[in-house]
Amino acid sequence: MASQEVSRPKKISNTGPRVAAIVPVAGKAHAGLFGIAVQRWRQLTQAGFFLLFIFAPIFDLFRLDLHLGHFIFLGMDWTLGLDNFSAGGISAGQAALNIFLRAFLPLLSVGAALIYVSWKWGRLYCGWLCPHFSIVETINQTLRKAIGKQSIWDPETMDERNADGTLTKPDAIWWLGVIPLVIVCSLLWATVLLTYLLPPFEIYSNIWHWSLTRNQTVFLTAGSIAFFIEFMFARHLFCRYACAVGLFQSLAWMANDKAMVVGFERERAKDCASCFSACDQVCPMRLTPRNVKRMMFACVQCGQCVDACSHTQTENPEGELLGWVNHVRAESEAALTGSKAKTIQIALVRDHAGKIKSNGVS
Repeated sequence: MASQEVSRPKKISNTGPRVAAIVPVAGKAHAGLFGIAVQRWRQLTQAGFFLLFIFAPIFDLFRLDLHLGHFIFLGMDWTLGLDNFSAGGISAGQAALNIFLRAFLPLLSVGAALIYVSWKWGRLYCGWLCPHFSIVETINQTLRKAIGKQSIWDPETMDERNADGTLTKPDAIWWLGVIPLVIVCSLLWATVLLTYLLPPFEIYSNIWHWSLTRNQTVFLTAGSIAFFIEFMFARHLFCRYACAVGLFQSLAWMANDKAMVVGFERERAKDCASCFSACDQVCPMRLTPRNVKRMMFACVQCGQCVDACSHTQTENPEGELLGWVNHVRAESEAALTGSKAKTIQIALVRDHAGKIKSNGVS
């Protein structure tokens, strides 16, 4: 019984629970499957899904053909079979079953899978697959080279230092890269979305021969302008507040206190004094990763803050202060408010300093 009492984690009065420490690997980029760095894997999955996004309608993997009036999936016509019902070929019960099996069940299955993954691991789709977010990150980095900020709305310029020790000095010449990049991405997105609605070869042929129909021209023009405004001025706002897929992922993630989250070792907060807030600066969603979970609603689990912390704490024998956590440790992050976390952080640092002083005296 006595041993059980000793093993219990101590609590600091009026400051909340002391959380378990993250086990770090100092100064190394986090490795994933087959020893490949996590960020390299993320780049590969993003590139692969971006190519799938572009080529899926071309190879009839998935698209809605407005000419035919139904979906095409894996080269096959995906219909509800209601034409047979109208012609008297099937009964009302068979028609209802077709609607359930070919419409509601696929939507429910995809939605349930997305919600489950989000509930357990967060917005992985956004950070690891979403073709829109890969464009967001690309524009972020190019804009930083032009004005020293990842968004024109950021109040202050970023530190020129990068977590890996390199420098990124802003140069206005990079505007010659930012504007063409945004224009190309806008045109590409408008064109690809149109190929999901009309036969891709018709669209690309009409573009090549400058023979677009009036409706096609209107769609591409309006779509390109809308995407230019969004990519240039509101890409982060869209990801945070306007994307339904991202919003539902965040809601599912917030509902699970044990879900994977970036945890911060608040008892070692004093070690952050040696850093230039690299984790804050590297976040593509413009969040502050050392904050509590409820303030990280739009986190896409990209892990760039974790890698940045690992790089900047290379000389620290205790390693990084940020790391992915789940279960009990994640619950402690989910239970905290911003003010409570700050109180815990101060109290833990004082407690740690007191222990060092007492050990030195003894």
